Amino acid sequence: MKISQLQSNEYGQWYANYLTQVSDEYTLIEELEISVHRLVKFVREIPMDKFDYRYAEGKWTIKDILLHLIDAERIFAYRALRFARNDNTELPGFEENSYVDEANANQRSIQDLLTELLVVRQASLSLFKSFSNEQLLRKGIASNNSMSVRALGFIIIGHQNHHQKVFEERYL
Repeated sequence: MKISQLQSNEYGQWYANYLTQVSDEYTLIEELEISVHRLVKFVREIPMDKFDYRYAEGKWTIKDILLHLIDAERIFAYRALRFARNDNTELPGFEENSYVDEANANQRSIQDLLTELLVVRQASLSLFKSFSNEQLLRKGIASNNSMSVRALGFIIIGHQNHHQKVFEERYL
């Protein structure tokens, strides 16, 4: 299944920007595998003095953003699991700024963050590979938006691609 197969009623409009940043070249599973390695390779080429850099007052560092990606992926995968299992409970949003404030990313090494990112992605990959086609089409409500399981997988990728683009434009 590719991004072009998503219907606009499978995600909230807030996520449309992320989804436009996913290539239609690969399937969901292929892109989950490929994109994380692309990001890790990219991050490893960033000069060490940039990891704690903030391009403006109150903005996140690259380390903050990496941990934000990890946290968000865990939350999106959890939502996908709930919806795939036909759990009809409405799920709340999360306050990303509060998560970053509490995460202490800047006290961690870049290698530690990249290792955690890879471990989380491996778990997400295993989860999405386990879903049947029927489960991938199931929907639930998260952050007051109807979302399909497969849209959540593509959102993980698009969210990552969005932040890599931010790195390129504002941090390097």
